Amino acid sequence: MEKLSSFVFGDMVAIYHRQRETGRVQLQLVPKALVRKLPGHRRFLDETSEPALRQHERKPAWQMDSLVHVRLTGDPCVGEFANGRSLRMSEATLELRFVRQRVAKNKVVTLLRSKRGFRCEHTLEEGGGGALRSRTTFTNTSENALTLELLTSFSLAGITPFASDDAPGRLRLHRARSYWSAEGRMEALPLEGLHLVPSWTGYGVTSERFGQVGSWPTRGFFPFAALEDTEAGVTWAAQIAWLGSWQIELWRRDDFVQLSGGLADREFGHWWKTIDPGESFTTPDALLTVVQGSVEGACQRLIAGHRFSAPRSEEKLPIIFNEWCTSWGHPNHDNVIALADRLAGSGVKYLVIDDGWAERPTERMQENGDWIVASKKFPHGLRATCNAIRERGLIPGIWFEFEVANKGSHAWKETSHQLHRDGSVLSAGTRHFWDFRDPWVHEFLAERVIGLLRDSGMGYMKVDYNESIGLGCDEAAATDALQRPGIQSPGEGLRQHLDGDRAFFQRIRRELPDLVIEICASGGMRLEPSMLELGAMFSFSDAHETLDIPLLAGNVQQLVPARACQIWAVLRPGDEARRLVYSLASTFLGRMCLSGDISSLSPRQWGVALEAQELYRQVAPIIADGVSQRTGPAQVSYRHPRGWQAILRVARGGRQAAAVVHTFADSPNNPITVDLPDGDWRVAGFLHAGKRKPVVRGRKLVLPPHADFEGCVVHLVRQSSLQ
Repeated sequence: MEKLSSFVFGDMVAIYHRQRETGRVQLQLVPKALVRKLPGHRRFLDETSEPALRQHERKPAWQMDSLVHVRLTGDPCVGEFANGRSLRMSEATLELRFVRQRVAKNKVVTLLRSKRGFRCEHTLEEGGGGALRSRTTFTNTSENALTLELLTSFSLAGITPFASDDAPGRLRLHRARSYWSAEGRMEALPLEGLHLVPSWTGYGVTSERFGQVGSWPTRGFFPFAALEDTEAGVTWAAQIAWLGSWQIELWRRDDFVQLSGGLADREFGHWWKTIDPGESFTTPDALLTVVQGSVEGACQRLIAGHRFSAPRSEEKLPIIFNEWCTSWGHPNHDNVIALADRLAGSGVKYLVIDDGWAERPTERMQENGDWIVASKKFPHGLRATCNAIRERGLIPGIWFEFEVANKGSHAWKETSHQLHRDGSVLSAGTRHFWDFRDPWVHEFLAERVIGLLRDSGMGYMKVDYNESIGLGCDEAAATDALQRPGIQSPGEGLRQHLDGDRAFFQRIRRELPDLVIEICASGGMRLEPSMLELGAMFSFSDAHETLDIPLLAGNVQQLVPARACQIWAVLRPGDEARRLVYSLASTFLGRMCLSGDISSLSPRQWGVALEAQELYRQVAPIIADGVSQRTGPAQVSYRHPRGWQAILRVARGGRQAAAVVHTFADSPNNPITVDLPDGDWRVAGFLHAGKRKPVVRGRKLVLPPHADFEGCVVHLVRQSSLQ
């Protein structure tokens, strides 16, 4: 193996190696500061024990990996017990030969070709914030159709290059488990705990392939993984930008671990796709990074590479009020305007009408799908309600779940325009799914959704999505102008449908460029980078009033930008000041979203909410552009948290910081301390029910002893920035 080339991306170096005999290429990412410190690596498994063995009897300690992994129908499996466990290192992958590299500004494009008649073009480019973007384009140059069963967005080889052997006890996998109202719980597992260890001969593949199947990309796991070399202090991390089925795979048969991922393959995600002669197919992007440091630092770099679709009104992170936890699905003109009266002159900018505004045959039926305004609830139409909201200095918003049709609606019966599986309409609970490969669907929703938003004067839309499609759907109808027959697989049907779904979001953006879009999927089931490109922010969770909200918000802040993470604070007349502050403090971990019975709050209670809003406006620039550090004892049960949590977020430039501290059951009797960066810090503002002022002592923020389930926010500035 020889070094083919290397390219510097900020403080990272991308090193491409080529195998002289085969022309295969692989990619390593290494921190720039450590490139010259890479140790030599043993060539044979027996080098450290029996160096006198004859060369032909020795077992290789590692083998060349590949920059791209591709599997075609008919390829034999690699063998080595991998069948049914992995499609990597297929015959098509082994056929790829290096042709050339093209270097543009901040981009490296590597062309690989097979004599069978296809080529793969891999792109690695700067993605912003210390992240790289990786993708692969497959082109069929033969005279026959070729069917893909696997095509990776990325593949990182040779982990860990900082050990000269198989790195026993020093490699750790980090990933984030997730389910409804319990998003983003990180786990750290030694590779030995996953049984990802090479055999005594180096023969036999071990694989940990995980991901999700369906249209909820963060169900089960977030599309994220990190590998940490605990001895070298280096972490590699990847995040896939895709709203459908995906997979990440750790693959090992020798000293090194390989990390790859992208679309879920045939075995994992029911996906295969036929590429006709002359046609090409490009994978979703993956974000990549490597850092000298922990997984937290790697996560911060990945989320800095996320892209937004936010109008100028979002620059200062205005506060949202959503009436869902006020009316619980029963909004009307009068109760919405009562809320607007209460919010007028506060720090709230958006007032969002949630589910329940559309016509229903009965109050107990969720017939959403027709999107006809309920005339009894809004007798003068939504335009009158929106005008009244704007007269009070607020921007009106509304909830939709336009990708589905509920039972009881007229739309439910439009089955020819909905997804099918095995010839039957694809149903999940009370929902059918519109087929976004169908032009009729785009035009119907343009009238019912875009038209309503425009005609009523809405400035904000919350897009909910409360079920997953699952493994996929049948091919589009042969009469469909957007698709020809021959999708070939349920997974490809799902992928094409979701491409059409994205196209409709993009149409909304084009036709209503000033509209603020919130992405929601039963809370946080769509918290991935490609969805953020379509909106301004995410709903972080459906955890509305639970005690684990600070923990969930801390989780999600590691995986999506804090400025895009909308967090609930539901305020009730029965809440004591301590409970109010506990709820409000959580919102400082992202975007403040208020709800609840604010019209019934006492002047003192509303005063606490106004105080929190004022402090939030002060620290909003830190939330918008900063780096977070989380401390506190590990939690066993999120539903029954114990101890405490502190998250310190330092703004870019290091002039300001915000500390958000929560205590849980069995909180410490002694003061809680939070380490601060170097500098002469001063408390510029704080929120705490007991009014016990935190103090700075040296490089520590010291908070007085707290009772159980209290919250505190501290705004810190460097002394020099006050002058």
